[in-house]
Amino acid sequence: MSASTPVRPLRVGVQLPEVEREVRWPEYVAMARAAEEIGFDSVWVGDHYLYRDDQGNERGPWEAWTTLAALAQATERVELGPLVACAGFHRPAVLAKLAASVDEISGGRLRFGIGAGWNRTEFDALGAPYANRVSRFEEAFEVVRRLLAGEHVTTEGRFVQVNGAVLLPAPARRIPLMIGSNGDRMLAAALPHADAWNTWFDGYGNTARGFEALNRRISEACAGAGRDPATVRRSACVLVRLDPGATERPNDVPALEGSVDRVATALRDFADAGADEVVLVLNPITEASIRRLGAVLARLGGN
Repeated sequence: MSASTPVRPLRVGVQLPEVEREVRWPEYVAMARAAEEIGFDSVWVGDHYLYRDDQGNERGPWEAWTTLAALAQATERVELGPLVACAGFHRPAVLAKLAASVDEISGGRLRFGIGAGWNRTEFDALGAPYANRVSRFEEAFEVVRRLLAGEHVTTEGRFVQVNGAVLLPAPARRIPLMIGSNGDRMLAAALPHADAWNTWFDGYGNTARGFEALNRRISEACAGAGRDPATVRRSACVLVRLDPGATERPNDVPALEGSVDRVATALRDFADAGADEVVLVLNPITEASIRRLGAVLARLGGN
């Protein structure tokens, strides 16, 4: 490689639409294939069921694991994952089985993001318990990660009970786990075992400087959990507004916007701040938006 060849500083993913508008399957496929074609490293979907605002307006996305399995057949190269799977929506052994199945279907391309969930509306709608979410996560995560490691699991916890659970067929590989949380207890439970950590853009203000400060706290949490911080990959969701008039996603924090060079420079700043990966949340999120980002990927190099 010559000295003038650009070096891609970090991996770049994109989140597909969630509830910005109603999106049907053909558009999902087109967006995922466009992301793969222009060089994105990963494609992500939210794991949610129902949103309801104070005026009673309701929105909901497609089911995440079904969508991931279908995307696995519609793509060939990109990594795929939930951003992030809610441990409270499924019994932990079922959740592990879903992950193992999608990883098999995708040929080993699953990134298993997991968290405790936050949106009480959908917990209530599903009949899933909302109270003690972190305590439930702690017990569920232990079962999930042990099953994915190939163990037979029997446990009698306060919230989770399994008796001789095992994944068969066994996963063909060790599926990478990514914790999606900034909470101290969640981090303490997951960081001893997780391969990566991810944060949503409102968790750090959507700036490289904000991410750098949060990332330092995550390194401290790794050390406190007995984990070498260098062994946990860092992933940041970044809100990018491509059209100044775009209203699909409200800007709760200042969005990254501007020219191709400005966006590419800002993403390099995230790499300098310690990010190994950015997952772009686009406004608007369309196939055209994804294709416009091809110029940013080219500036970052490698594609």
